[in-house]
Amino acid sequence: MSVFVIVAGLGLTATGWWHALTWCALLAAATIPGTLAPAHPVIGRLGRVAEVAVVVLGTASAGDLDGWMLPYLTVPLGGAALFGGAKIREGLIEAAGLAVLAAGGLATLIPRGGADFAIIAVEWIALAVLFALTASWLRRALQASATPGPQPYEEATALLTQLRAVARQLPGGTLDPGGIATHLLDEVRGHAAAERSAVLTGGGGNRLVILAQNAPDRVDWETSLENDSALADAWAGQQPQTSSRSLSRSRSAALGPVSVLVVPLVAGVRTVGLIVMETDQGGAYTPEVIGEVADAAAAGALRLETALLFDEVRSLATTEERQRLAREIHDGVAQELAMVGYGIDNALGLLPPQAGEAAEELRDLRTEVTRLITELRLSLFELRSEVDRHGGLTAAIADYARTVGASAGLRVHLSLDESTARLPAATEAELLRIAQESITNARKHARADNLWVTCEVDPPYARIEVSDDGRGISGAGADGRYGLTIMSERAERIRASLEIRPREPHGTTVAVILAAPTARGSVHTADEN
Repeated sequence: MSVFVIVAGLGLTATGWWHALTWCALLAAATIPGTLAPAHPVIGRLGRVAEVAVVVLGTASAGDLDGWMLPYLTVPLGGAALFGGAKIREGLIEAAGLAVLAAGGLATLIPRGGADFAIIAVEWIALAVLFALTASWLRRALQASATPGPQPYEEATALLTQLRAVARQLPGGTLDPGGIATHLLDEVRGHAAAERSAVLTGGGGNRLVILAQNAPDRVDWETSLENDSALADAWAGQQPQTSSRSLSRSRSAALGPVSVLVVPLVAGVRTVGLIVMETDQGGAYTPEVIGEVADAAAAGALRLETALLFDEVRSLATTEERQRLAREIHDGVAQELAMVGYGIDNALGLLPPQAGEAAEELRDLRTEVTRLITELRLSLFELRSEVDRHGGLTAAIADYARTVGASAGLRVHLSLDESTARLPAATEAELLRIAQESITNARKHARADNLWVTCEVDPPYARIEVSDDGRGISGAGADGRYGLTIMSERAERIRASLEIRPREPHGTTVAVILAAPTARGSVHTADEN
């Protein structure tokens, strides 16, 4: 607009006002397409060609070959460079074409105008081309500043693709933190004697969670980082620590010598875990032994961190998918079923009194729709159920059992025993899903009156047991059998034992036990005849 005003002023000064107003009006009309749609592949380009044509014709119409319209050539050429195409090269080609069009049109005037006009025309065309190049550079700079760096999802996709490829090449093709921790304990036992050993990792706050342990009996390990202990010093200082005070609560009160070695697992600059080793011998961990264990720990720290990161990513993805499914079911099938129920209610209201058989059919259908809606609501509750960071595993299982029991008319008997220590989040999630599947099977297939739920959590030990007084496993349908398969797969994933057995005098008991490696058993399923 500013260039147009300048050109109009030059025209009123250099030539008659009628001639200037006429060609300014034509030029204004030619600028309309380029102003309304400068980037349009057809309209924008036709507008720029029209602007060049008006400039050439207006210059030619002046009897004295006054070049007052030539400064306007910077507008169409600059516009071509900025909006000439998806690529900067295309814009420059279009600008060059417009420059040739202007030069060719004005070349017919040079023989009549003499050398002075030729110089003026060449100067303004050169200035217009220079302006087009400047506009092209500006466009490139704007695109570079406006183009964001790699998007988070693009980075995540690339990293996860690499992780998948690497995971397939790992020994056993797995990134299980518990399995890696168990293997790490086996490695360090080759360098130092230990009656009791464990691998602990961060569990949020100032408490650790036990990934794996090796001991003949259950050990009540110290897991707090708040106390002045070898655990806290090793975690904060990232240096091996020794102590003569046992980190087992049950062993600390006993008399006799004990040697404790705590070696941090450091990946980069971050402490990802601790290896705890205890032996009932005084002064067992010499500097040479500590160095060997520290070397083995350094080699395993990166493996453990990779497994923990992968486990966290998988947990986040699983949680997000469950929430997404819950939203889709709630907003889709659940709403549609509710509308079907309302439609049946309306149909019942419109039936005449003598339509007894049809009304009975509709009432049966309404009962079935109500049952399906109840099932969907329970499924939504199951999908949204998670182990709260502060509530713990037993609280999550108890809440689910109470909710399901209230909806199904079951009397729920709870026995809960959970220590302040926590299991790894992925392990808690799998145990919760196993308990949910067991409770769901009892509700849907067992036709039970009572439900007994027992939870004992004392990391790394845990036992979840669900019993009912229903008709037993033999009465379960296909989906019930499929549920048993899913429970077995979940138990295997966390290296736990699953037992499904009859309950006397009738009913079924499902028990999942997570214990030390020496106490693990195989998955066993017993059918009730």
